[in-house]
Amino acid sequence: MIKIYHNPRCSKSRQGLEILENSKKEFKIVKYLEEIPSEKELKEIIKLLGITPIQLIRKTEKVWKENYKGKELSDDDIIKAMLENPKLIERPIVINNNKAVIGRPPENISTII
Repeated sequence: MIKIYHNPRCSKSRQGLEILENSKKEFKIVKYLEEIPSEKELKEIIKLLGITPIQLIRKTEKVWKENYKGKELSDDDIIKAMLENPKLIERPIVINNNKAVIGRPPENISTII
């Protein structure tokens, strides 16, 4: 099943959701700010995306700039930061079986559905 990690307040996330709705395929919405992924789940998402944890960080977020920017952080430190501050997680993320993309731009989603 297709899954979208969604933040309703984000325009790119809403555009990604619209792409899924228009696909007429079944999907699950995970409002990740409310349903924070587990550490295992977040590591699996990063693996499916084929990126490093730092590549999933929204570096323009105030919490990143004030608490983490410029510090020497391990991958585990970065994952912990995302779990403690889920708004640091780039969005939207769409997973379809063993494939995943970040919907920036939202058209990326079309490549896996």
